[in-house]
Amino acid sequence: MTLWSAVDAAAATGGLATTDWQADGVSIDTRSLEPGDLFVALKDVRDGHDFVAQALAKGAAAALVSRIPQGVPEHAPLLIVDDVLPALERLGAAARARSTARVIGITGSVGKTSAKEMLRTALVRQGRVHAAEKSFNNHWGVPLTLARMPQNTDFAVIEIGMNHPGEIAPLARLARLDLALVTIVAPAHLEAFDGLDGIAHEKAAIFEGLEPGGQALLNGDMEVSPILAAAAEIAGATPNRFGLGDPAYARLDEVRLTPDATIARVFIDGSPVLFRLGVPGRHFAMNATAVLGAVSLLGLDLALAAQDLAHWLPPGGRGTRERIGLDPADPRQSFELIDDSYNANPTSMASSLEVLAASRPVDNVGRIRAGRRIAILGDMLELGRDERSLHAGLADVAPMQTVAQVHCVGPRMRALHDALPEDRRGAWTETAAEMAAQVHHRLDAGDVLLVKGSLGSRVGLVVDAIRKLGHPLADADEGQV
Repeated sequence: MTLWSAVDAAAATGGLATTDWQADGVSIDTRSLEPGDLFVALKDVRDGHDFVAQALAKGAAAALVSRIPQGVPEHAPLLIVDDVLPALERLGAAARARSTARVIGITGSVGKTSAKEMLRTALVRQGRVHAAEKSFNNHWGVPLTLARMPQNTDFAVIEIGMNHPGEIAPLARLARLDLALVTIVAPAHLEAFDGLDGIAHEKAAIFEGLEPGGQALLNGDMEVSPILAAAAEIAGATPNRFGLGDPAYARLDEVRLTPDATIARVFIDGSPVLFRLGVPGRHFAMNATAVLGAVSLLGLDLALAAQDLAHWLPPGGRGTRERIGLDPADPRQSFELIDDSYNANPTSMASSLEVLAASRPVDNVGRIRAGRRIAILGDMLELGRDERSLHAGLADVAPMQTVAQVHCVGPRMRALHDALPEDRRGAWTETAAEMAAQVHHRLDAGDVLLVKGSLGSRVGLVVDAIRKLGHPLADADEGQV
């Protein structure tokens, strides 16, 4: 189905189409571009204009450019605009304007992507759902997600993130939200903000994008919840709350964690709802509570949504669970890997350690008689002046006491390494590459291993090295921390 014609895209962006073309999708990366996509030549680390010829050679329907790139003929299918990023924003705005979709925006310091994917799963049998495949939540990711939205979409789920003040409001206004959800406000990006209050005010700016009659849903268990509630009221919306506290529109009542699942009961607008997630995590149960609250506020089938949450499979790098075999002839010679190498802050670290604590190592299968819970933790970035104490404080979180050995990566994680008791203090390395080179000495069959850190800590290198130690087993469980 055609997503954009040359005529419609030119009208939306105010640009000039050099030929008549039709695009089935929108892409900003030649590595993932599909034939028939409109290639958008954004300027980031590299100038997208340098890749226009390659995009057209791969079958792009056209390219959105601000000039004719060198080596590209004038008769090539192009949409020439004054500036590419503002033109992409106008394309996204036009996609939103022509659609009757109900648009849900999600922000928060932790849990944005999990909640987005949960909501996508919960709505899949209730209409045509559009959401970004990845965490496209910034100044180019949100307009790109909107520009990719088919006209016949019933529900669009838009993730909105930030690194600095003033980023969320314009993206929320661009998306024109029917429901805005704030998952949690936690210490993240503190370098750019004056404490949690500053982060809360920025997250609360999502309510500025609500359409008239739009719904607001926010975490009600935080000290900064009143900041969010006040912003919702200023935007003309009722500040519906979710969480553990009462009263709450969506209240998490009971949670039971097993090594492979989360079973929970919530009360949505006073009515009990049971659900099961195929991955352990109290924080996942809270995300699911928010999602079910959103489904209810949208007036949709709550029982169907709760049932479909059991099918949720979170994205990789955010707690993906897999079993790595060490001996192809003996499946007992294996260990479990929890890959959460995409992001980290103190709140998500504690949640991930709780998942590790709920895991079940296997005894009497490895060189070491007892199976162990092991953590390899990389630096948490952008925490500001308190970063050392925030790293060291992880030694005192309750689930850390169940971890047999903690290996630390990065200069900031040295604070945790020094704070750990000697019996749990493992290795420390300056870089992830150094840890990756020695990780084979740190593991044994029967262990459960968590690898977590901010993306910039590069602990994904450790995950890659671990996977090369053996082979994934076919019956591996997958989930997200």
